Amino acid sequence: MKVFTTSRQVAGHYEKCSCKRPGFVPTMGALHEGHLSLVKSAILKSPMVAVSIFVNPTQFNDSEDLKKYPRTPEEDLSMLAGIMRENDFVFMPSVDEVYPGPDLRAFDFGRLDKVMEGLHRPGHFNGVAQVVSRLFDIIKPSYAFFGQKDFQQLTIIKELAKRSYPEITIVACPIKREKDGLAMSSRNKRLLPAHREKAGEIYKTLKKVAEMARHKEIDELKKIVSTTISKIPGFRLEYFEIADDVSLAPLKNKSEMKLSRKYYACIALFAGDVRLIDNLRISLR
Repeated sequence: MKVFTTSRQVAGHYEKCSCKRPGFVPTMGALHEGHLSLVKSAILKSPMVAVSIFVNPTQFNDSEDLKKYPRTPEEDLSMLAGIMRENDFVFMPSVDEVYPGPDLRAFDFGRLDKVMEGLHRPGHFNGVAQVVSRLFDIIKPSYAFFGQKDFQQLTIIKELAKRSYPEITIVACPIKREKDGLAMSSRNKRLLPAHREKAGEIYKTLKKVAEMARHKEIDELKKIVSTTISKIPGFRLEYFEIADDVSLAPLKNKSEMKLSRKYYACIALFAGDVRLIDNLRISLR
């Protein structure tokens, strides 16, 4: 594999290769098996694969969160070297390379970025749209692969591609989980041992909700989740919602359901000072 730090190097690589529109896996580094599963999916679908490693400052609404975000570039490259091919490449740009000047673009996704994550992390999805669009402009992929753990982000990126990058196919990949069910995430590295030991309860709670969803109303399910999470030492629920994968509008009552939509139980919480998210598809009927 190759390692590039500038868009000029990427363009030069395309001139030397017959393939100019790779499969693309954007990441913020601190890679784990979930990321590698995206890369493997891209390799199966594309003759050339690009992986970006870039911690994007514009999507952090908390400067401390940005500062604490795990960075392991040497380990990341070692992991990728084990699966990437000769003409595949890793793009590791500087902030100045991605943003040569201040990015003042404001994206309007209607309701999509105003609920759940958008409500609790103001400006987050505008930053996501900024960096994804810049990376799409530089990499010019045919396919882009994203994990379903970031459920709301995936929906917004699909909308971004539909509006501005119809030539790019967004591929959704399943959540990869640890043995106890915890969704793989770079943030898991920051969990204290006591919190990591209990983190599998998040997935167990979502599965419990999925089993009860056919027989209980939304407000009952919310109370069950709130009570369950509050009993775990050091854990604090931020939100629990049930939403569809098109409008992302959180349901208040099961009567609002549309048979044409798929529904997901979405959760965000703090384990100590580490924020975790997860989701699980459920059937309410």
